[in-house]
Amino acid sequence: MENPLLTESPCRWGAPRFDIIKADDYLPAFEAGIAEARSEIDAIVSNPEPPDFRNTVEALEYSGRTLDRVSSIFFNLIEAESDESLQAVAEKVSPMLTGYSMYVSLNVPLFNRVKAVYDMRDSLGLEKDQMRLLENTYRSFARNGAALPEKDKAVYSKYAEELSLLSLSFGNNVLRSSNAYRLHITDPSDLDGLPDYAVEAGRSAAISEGVDGWMFTLDYPSYAPFMKYSRKRELRRQMYMAYNSKATGGDIDNTGIVLKIADLRIRMSSMLGYRDHACYVLEENMAKTPGRVEDFLSSLMSVSLPYAREEISRIYGYAAGHGFSDAALMPWDFLFWAERYKEAEFSLNDELLKPYFRLEDCIEAVFGLAERLYGIRFTMADDIPVYHKDVKVYDVTDADGRHLAVFYADFFPREGKRGGAWMTEFRGQCMRGGVEERPLVSIVTNFTKPTESTPSLLTHDELTTFLHEFGHALHGIMAEGRYPSLTGTSVARDFVELPSQIMENWAYEPQYLKTFAKDYRTGEPIPEELVSRIVDARNFLAGYHQVRQLQFGILDMAWHTLTSLPGTDAVEFERKVLEPYRVMPYVPGTAISPAFNHIFSGGYSAGYYSYKWAEVLEADAFSLFKEKGIFDRDTAASFRRNILSRGGSEDPEVLYRNFRGRDPQVQALMEKLGLVRN
Repeated sequence: MENPLLTESPCRWGAPRFDIIKADDYLPAFEAGIAEARSEIDAIVSNPEPPDFRNTVEALEYSGRTLDRVSSIFFNLIEAESDESLQAVAEKVSPMLTGYSMYVSLNVPLFNRVKAVYDMRDSLGLEKDQMRLLENTYRSFARNGAALPEKDKAVYSKYAEELSLLSLSFGNNVLRSSNAYRLHITDPSDLDGLPDYAVEAGRSAAISEGVDGWMFTLDYPSYAPFMKYSRKRELRRQMYMAYNSKATGGDIDNTGIVLKIADLRIRMSSMLGYRDHACYVLEENMAKTPGRVEDFLSSLMSVSLPYAREEISRIYGYAAGHGFSDAALMPWDFLFWAERYKEAEFSLNDELLKPYFRLEDCIEAVFGLAERLYGIRFTMADDIPVYHKDVKVYDVTDADGRHLAVFYADFFPREGKRGGAWMTEFRGQCMRGGVEERPLVSIVTNFTKPTESTPSLLTHDELTTFLHEFGHALHGIMAEGRYPSLTGTSVARDFVELPSQIMENWAYEPQYLKTFAKDYRTGEPIPEELVSRIVDARNFLAGYHQVRQLQFGILDMAWHTLTSLPGTDAVEFERKVLEPYRVMPYVPGTAISPAFNHIFSGGYSAGYYSYKWAEVLEADAFSLFKEKGIFDRDTAASFRRNILSRGGSEDPEVLYRNFRGRDPQVQALMEKLGLVRN
């Protein structure tokens, strides 16, 4: 039987044949894809014609199509539907892919051709996106070792292969560590305080694993309600320790891997002539330098830290007045007492809100918002295969009926799926041979699954997450351009979160919430007074949450501004870095770094600050929607034209100014969060 990964899919829009792809198909598909891609590179190098933009830069940009297709499918499934067979393939494939990457990036004749075109760039009459592609291509070679002395290239290649394998092991360990923990409750009294939806989900989890009682896991829809509502302090402590010590010591341990990854990044950036890994990464971002990032984080921290400490003091005072007798709130106490305080202050909690946010209603509302702003429509596409029965697929069309994208939505947790939420693509938008390929876009979340008696009901935070990832999806769906490396979400790391984070704002707009939020049991619309409470509670613990995000950014920068390894282990290094910014007592045995997927196995090394950076952009950008109207089509059209459709075809600072008419203002974020003194 023909390998479905190596043939053009007969499905509409070329959607992957998930219905027939098997684990055994991947390795031969990777081998064939790499062989094809290498031959395409060889053809560019051996071309007897003088190098020009078309036969060198464009040819390189469009090479490796089969490999790209296989990689996009495989690595997306490793995140969303992994098992031991796929992980075994990943371990074999990772060094193969690194080898191919080095074959390209360290290829002297290929680099010489690119350099020849780059050196005459001003005389070529290139269009704006072509010049951008040429500059990016040349810089990519320089940044990946092409200019290294020959003796150093083998060393650099070896380091890159080691780094690839270590990153893969890091992510697998986090997933294994998370899956290894279960809190199994058999005594009904241990459910004290948990809302009905959490108890029912715990019972469903136990049934699915064939045990009596109730089962709670480290998946966020299970973990978060337990920490917020359980009155059993010792059980909260156990859950907290398990969640915050993932892959930290024991049989599944990333602490040594963290140091090895940091060391390799130090060595590789030094070989390329950079002071540290952060200098290497940030050269390509809006921020440009570590100093600018550190000043940015420091300025926000200096304002936010006093607010965070005031908030924690207020929660502690409330707890002390309601029976809490310890000298300090411990981290496993904080969410519980913060939720009690929130209920008292705002008469608001997840159990009260969840009935108004049935997943199906939220899907319709999120799609409806896109239609209202941009005129695009989502239609169920049951004929397109999926990789899991829970995945839903939609055709996306523009206001004029033009096909824009295929959209996949994978909402519920399962054992082979990593935690969190993300957007990705099985194929990006581009032009090939004068024919446009539209994208295959996916969002993946871990929302509460429906049970026998209750549909999937979102917390308001989960609705916000849905809007966030959908914003990334819109960035991919609305992509317009020629070159795959310049379209959709292929933008600077500290710019890519603007389209996602701006969408979160609608979750707090009464005018929007009232269009869809209704009690799934009665059909009654959400009361006006409850919407007001959601808005009033928006900045509850804003200082604390901002400090938490800034801590992640500071820790990331600390790891990636190292020029040599610290003289301590990973946990102790982290503890010292975060000590000045600590707002809760330190708990021995816990750490962020060994499970910090974003920076050690994802693409956010020296880039976690970008969430806050983009928050400044989105707060400033959304202020224009607030001024013109939150459903204003002209403002939305400008955002689509200048941001969503442009990808990385131009400098992000230029794109932002084209939309806003000026540079972003930090004050918009601080005002949005209420972190300003009157």
